[in-house]
Amino acid sequence: MNPRESLPDTELPDPVPLLGCPYKSNPYPLYARMREAGPVHRVLFPSGVRAWLVTGYDAAHAALNDDRLGKNHDRGNDRWRARASIMPEPQHTQLQVHLLHQDPPRHTRMRRLLTDAFTPRRTERLAPRIQELADHLVDRLPETGPADLVGGFAADFPFLVLAEVIGLPRELADRFDRDWGKVVQPVGPTDPGRARYEARLHALQGYIADVVAHARGHAGDDLLGRLVAARDRGELSREELDSMIFQLLVAGQEPVTNQITTALIALFRHPAQLARLREDPALLPRAVEELLRHDSAFELTTWRFFDRDSDLHGTRIPAGDSVIVSLCAANRDPRRFPDPDTLDLGRGPNPHLAFGHGIHFCPGAALARTELRIALGTLLVRLPGLHLAVADEDIEWIPSVLGRGTHRLPVGYDRRL
Repeated sequence: MNPRESLPDTELPDPVPLLGCPYKSNPYPLYARMREAGPVHRVLFPSGVRAWLVTGYDAAHAALNDDRLGKNHDRGNDRWRARASIMPEPQHTQLQVHLLHQDPPRHTRMRRLLTDAFTPRRTERLAPRIQELADHLVDRLPETGPADLVGGFAADFPFLVLAEVIGLPRELADRFDRDWGKVVQPVGPTDPGRARYEARLHALQGYIADVVAHARGHAGDDLLGRLVAARDRGELSREELDSMIFQLLVAGQEPVTNQITTALIALFRHPAQLARLREDPALLPRAVEELLRHDSAFELTTWRFFDRDSDLHGTRIPAGDSVIVSLCAANRDPRRFPDPDTLDLGRGPNPHLAFGHGIHFCPGAALARTELRIALGTLLVRLPGLHLAVADEDIEWIPSVLGRGTHRLPVGYDRRL
């Protein structure tokens, strides 16, 4: 059953349920129906939260630039807070005051401390080192398939790159547990997994404390050193510093891991485009943009809120209700992209919204683009005959609310060059 079959064509329910394996495996037929019916819909998430989803390109672009919509969780009303999957206290206060949950002027002050580390010029200077890291991981893969490209490549590659960019030393990088990334998927107080979730939180907080202590004791001109120096000058609070490091360690790698998997799956599903890319590697930069548009790892944005009852494209939104933008639905809008469901690696122009837009545009976009270009180019060149080793319907999609990706990506290939 797919999402189109699970909902009758005559009328969308209110709220529209965004849950279940069929929806996660292919949300695009449902998004198409929602776009056709209007730009804003009430939706239901697995946690029980009812929110407002923006689906069309023009409406999404406007919402991402709407200064009436704030990101700070303090704006959320009691209905949202009662069911929202947010981190418990005291960790919410200690780790969740990063850029994704801030509004100007605080957001502006904090973001200014990050931007120099992720400029396109600095990213290009790092490209040879990023290539070395990609080759190192491919060297560890079996000489012939099968292999899991998540466990064998995509899970490690973004973190190794991130460690280089922010100045995380090898001994600390080796200690990072990828399982800690699951703390962005909170569990309720009665959930059987609550104890393990809280253990992850405490372990990650201890790790962040060690990162801060190391950066303070080895003052250098890297991003971690500059953030700690800003804290010591009084430009950041302790909570802001810890939250920014939390965001770098968790949000700075998982989306790239997921985007590598969604990009490869899209190529496997379109063998003619895959052959085209193999024959013309110069197409890679444009191909990356199309793969980002076609199936983005950032499926939905994080919460936004009006501070008073407001109109959003003809829909009245109560103050404190959560508003979420569907980046994936916007990127398949036929009013902006001809034949939007078609993967066309030569598509241009390609003004997709995979990295958002406006003041919350992803600061690591240039780095992510370079990582994707190098990762895909390396895998396609060094693993001739690369192909999916399971049936498409057997791909296990991560049941994340906001993102798209897979737990594993079993592949085959002729040999490892």
